[in-house]
Amino acid sequence: MRNFSLALGLGLGLSLLFGPLVQAEPTHIMVRARSLDAKFIGDHTGGVHVTLTDATTGQVLASGDISGGTGDTARIMKTPLQRGQALSDAKTAGFAATLDLTQPTLIRLEARGPLGKPAAAITVSSMMWVVPGHDVSGDGWVVTFPGLVVEPQLKRLADGRTEVVATVTMMCGCPISQNGVWDASDFTVTAHVLGPVPKEAFILLPGSEPSTFSATLDGPIPKTAKIRVVAVQKSTPNTGVAEIQPAP
Repeated sequence: MRNFSLALGLGLGLSLLFGPLVQAEPTHIMVRARSLDAKFIGDHTGGVHVTLTDATTGQVLASGDISGGTGDTARIMKTPLQRGQALSDAKTAGFAATLDLTQPTLIRLEARGPLGKPAAAITVSSMMWVVPGHDVSGDGWVVTFPGLVVEPQLKRLADGRTEVVATVTMMCGCPISQNGVWDASDFTVTAHVLGPVPKEAFILLPGSEPSTFSATLDGPIPKTAKIRVVAVQKSTPNTGVAEIQPAP
């Protein structure tokens, strides 16, 4: 009884000196990254690095990588979405954090990826108030990644010509194909030879393999030149750019 009275007295004394003692409340936050007009970014393209920061103090509250699958294609891309309906499931890529918050906190989210496609990686940021004990669950805090992954290569043909081949996918790695969910006819892929002698851009046409676009140039490309490949999705703001130089 004496110990209890002492503890109670100490608590009241601290309360009078410093105000009421506030106990941190665990708050769960799920973060996901979604490719614009496509699925979630996960292991297929290397995931996304996430940092959660107190926007007021600059303190890092949590950091880690989004990992997991891209989600169910039918649910995300084909089924009409009803209000409150989740797009994700238990296997969908995400980053889960538990924050010990004592008061409503304005949190800044910074996400960079896809990590497995560094040439196409971008940084996306967002801010949101989070209240202690009010979890950000379900689909969670979803940040959208606009863009396309463009990976060009050059092939020297036996007849002296050069074939320019570009693999183009959504940021989640979702394939682009004729009459597919992401129809090749919705994309324009062009290339331009950058060098001392300007040349007009030429179009890369869809190939027989998904996500492949190509064109053949007469003659070799000068070793001092570069090829810049630009991919555009007509129905969205999605674009992607990559450059390649002939091997020495």
